[in-house]
Amino acid sequence: MIIHPLPIDAAALIEAEPFEDHRGLFARFFCARELAQLFGERQIVNVNFSRTHQAGAVRGMHFQFPPHQEMKLVRCLRGAVFDVLIDLRPESPTFLKWHGEVLSAANLKMLCLPEGFAHGFQALEPDSEVLYLTTAFYAADAEGGLRYDDPALGIEWPLEVTEVSRKDASHPLLKQGQHSLEMDGADRGPWTLGPLVKREHILWREGPGPASPTPKSTM
Repeated sequence: MIIHPLPIDAAALIEAEPFEDHRGLFARFFCARELAQLFGERQIVNVNFSRTHQAGAVRGMHFQFPPHQEMKLVRCLRGAVFDVLIDLRPESPTFLKWHGEVLSAANLKMLCLPEGFAHGFQALEPDSEVLYLTTAFYAADAEGGLRYDDPALGIEWPLEVTEVSRKDASHPLLKQGQHSLEMDGADRGPWTLGPLVKREHILWREGPGPASPTPKSTM
């Protein structure tokens, strides 16, 4: 397995090294030893699967609040997706920056998101299937989300957004306009959102979810 560091610190793109012959191919999708530099002593506790019927549909952007943060390994098993991560670590130099990669059944790539990131994707082909390996159990009371079309994030989805769930469309928008914010003794700069600090410190600007998704710019 080949590990490629991404521009956002601690996130990585992982390539399988398939063996191919006349029968087809064999590839290792996970190896704790080969991924030790990323994975450490963590353990996979959930393996989740999604199928997205419509090309252009978006799922996300999702995360879990402390103490339920999770590392997530994401792979596409069928079709292709544009997989996006957002850095939610207030102390990070790339706080609220996003990065996207195409994952597909053909390229055998996997995205590694450590704790402290939001995640989502857009289906690039009909009936795309995604596998998620996570290091924390799902906790309904710790769910968090950011809007896929939040102008403060500026995610550039490759396709026109054709579908999004009512729940994902109703995530709050980030609030801007303050020049600084003091949270737990740390200056967080111009943003008023720190998703991974205590909830009572988080300031939201409520925004209604669109009746139908607004198309975004093509990359």
